[in-house]
Amino acid sequence: MRLKLAFAALALPFAMPADAALPPGVKAPAFTAKGAVAGKPITVDLKAALKKGPVVLYFFPAAFTSGCNAEAHAFAEALPDFTKAGATVIGMTAGNIDQLEQFSSQYCAGKFAVAAASPEVAQGYDVVSKKPDGTVGKFTSRTSYVIAPDGKVLFVHSDSNPADHIRLTLAAVQKYHATHRS
Repeated sequence: MRLKLAFAALALPFAMPADAALPPGVKAPAFTAKGAVAGKPITVDLKAALKKGPVVLYFFPAAFTSGCNAEAHAFAEALPDFTKAGATVIGMTAGNIDQLEQFSSQYCAGKFAVAAASPEVAQGYDVVSKKPDGTVGKFTSRTSYVIAPDGKVLFVHSDSNPADHIRLTLAAVQKYHATHRS
């Protein structure tokens, strides 16, 4: 029993959502970033995307890693549900940004944009990864935000396991859609 408690205490910092700088209700920082969709370079503009409806902005550590590949694929598969709820999905990373064009075609199936998170964007969204010794890493943490058209954060989920990001952000978007139909 004591071993289980020790393991649980050790795992707790990794299993719990990070203290996000952007809790629900605060204004999300606007940004423009270089990105890609379907293998073609684009500029991603949060302000422009919010004019169309809520935005699911999900940060992932690096393209072409198993968890990030699975997460991008799952977002691509669920995109019709996000679209039906009026949402735009945007993926962002600070890791291996030189591979985003290929990643956008291969794992995002050309269905949504992925973009390069600058250090300012990563800091503004509190997704700068930290190494075990506390120093700043070069990747972004796996954190998903749902942002309302007015720019306010509706929902945040931070967990290194990609499994619940799609389900939880979709539920938040659907809840928003149900209460804001015109």
